Amino acid sequence: MAKFQAPKGVSEYFPDRSTHFDFVRSTIIESARNAGYQLMELPVFEDTELFARGVGESTDVVRKEMYTFEDRGGRSITLRPEGTAGVMRAVIEHNLDRGQLPVKVYYSGAFFRAERPQAGRYRQFYQVGIEAIGLSDPRIDVEVIAVAHRAFAALGLTRYHLEITSLGDAKTRENYLINLRSYIKGLDIDDETRARAELNPLRLFDDKRPEIKVLMESAPVLLEYLTPESASDFKKVQELLTALEIPFVINKRMVRGLDYYTGTAFEFVHPDLGAQSGIGGGGRYDGLMAQLGGQELSGIGFGLGVDRILLACEAEGLVAPDDLALDLYIVPLGTGDQALAIAESLRARGIKVDLSFGDKALKGAMKSADKSGAKYAIVLGADEVSSGEVSLKEMKTGAVASVTLGSLANEIIERITHYGDHS
Repeated sequence: MAKFQAPKGVSEYFPDRSTHFDFVRSTIIESARNAGYQLMELPVFEDTELFARGVGESTDVVRKEMYTFEDRGGRSITLRPEGTAGVMRAVIEHNLDRGQLPVKVYYSGAFFRAERPQAGRYRQFYQVGIEAIGLSDPRIDVEVIAVAHRAFAALGLTRYHLEITSLGDAKTRENYLINLRSYIKGLDIDDETRARAELNPLRLFDDKRPEIKVLMESAPVLLEYLTPESASDFKKVQELLTALEIPFVINKRMVRGLDYYTGTAFEFVHPDLGAQSGIGGGGRYDGLMAQLGGQELSGIGFGLGVDRILLACEAEGLVAPDDLALDLYIVPLGTGDQALAIAESLRARGIKVDLSFGDKALKGAMKSADKSGAKYAIVLGADEVSSGEVSLKEMKTGAVASVTLGSLANEIIERITHYGDHS
């Protein structure tokens, strides 16, 4: 019988790599929590119209990449390709925008796009995102960027860089698009590309084809059309980033892949990842809430790609810290019941413990202890149970100390607190 395999283009994680994946995800979430962002758990699927209206009809996401199907009730449903539209729908539906502003939330989970699978680009991928909704303030823009920057620093990443731009306000777009459309009208492009440009001319800046890239190199630059208000906000963002010592470069031709972006836009890029070098990005979206039936409130957020950030960590030789590993591995020799009871009592104290099951012989059980990555191990035989004393072995050095079972928890907690100080 043929073995089942995961669908093509799905990113999935299992031990030991899943430990590093979880560390990346939890580090980003911790950075968001430290800035006052609270969890929002979103549906994995939504009404298709939410993404059509929220993400934009002209985007590749809506036109070519969504997983859309009809449910049993005849409704058109789409697996979520991104998080912001769902967050905004929830904020409107549950009247969160009627309370204290800004509404600051984070989310994480799997997202889905029907793309051509390649390194760093998946059909099921994972993101952590944050959104700050309700106020238009350059300080919030910088806070959002700083949450990501601080998470990358906590992971130990050093070889990424931040690109920023401003996509302006409605008046900026109006003036700019007149000249951009005029420029595109004179280009020799195919009918499909021209039709796409008529929906949203900015999409051509996002076109990966070399011939289109060359044509767009001479196109008008949006930054040169900023209204005084937009220019002032963008200048303030730059000043605050500089004050916080967050390095950046201005990318005059950056466009985000989703239509709802306005004002500040940004992307974090890691050069070691090849073609899929973006590890996360985001921006402000001043008209999205009203477009989805809510108030005229502004918002800003990011989506960070956990898969790509993990690849970036691996490219830089970074691994999850020791404190994620097991603290203790118990090898029972005919004392499985007592070993389980001891393990549970230690776990209740917050100690990470595993033990050998299945009545393995000492040699096989010690191999399991080695493979577990635990910092310490004990062998628990009848003599140890009788005497109430075990030999606590530090796996890295081989050093052994005699410890009573009654003091085992306190001894391990003390040792873990200072683990590595002597190395």
